[in-house]
Amino acid sequence: MIKQEILPPLTISAGDYDRLAFLASFGLNFQQDRPAAAMLANELLRATVLSARAVPASVATMHSRLEFRDDVTWEIRCATLVYPDEDNSGADRVSVLSPEGAALIGLGEGQSITWRTPKGWRSLTLLRVLYQPHGRFVEPWRELS
Repeated sequence: MIKQEILPPLTISAGDYDRLAFLASFGLNFQQDRPAAAMLANELLRATVLSARAVPASVATMHSRLEFRDDVTWEIRCATLVYPDEDNSGADRVSVLSPEGAALIGLGEGQSITWRTPKGWRSLTLLRVLYQPHGRFVEPWRELS
């Protein structure tokens, strides 16, 4: 699915992890969701799971508003990462049970991920987390304790 040598570290909150693990296993039962569900399951296997309060504000979590770049087309998008039942198929939302959503969850600002699709290679870079409901704001001159 994803090229092993270009996998960035991921951070996921415990609450997100539980619901995402259920979605990934459930999605494997449906043909249209199977590729993204398998990708999401693989991502969860390698994620570091933290309490919601411990997740840095610069990490993409569920319901985060993100600015990201498609590294193949260089298109930059802003969208909110949502669960499948919250996806209105609008340009301003990305379902975590889509290839893009499964790639973005858990990434930190500046990280990129590359994966293979039936149509070729895809790559996304998380440019900025514009809003993240779980993280805490840390002033740039202070260290996390």
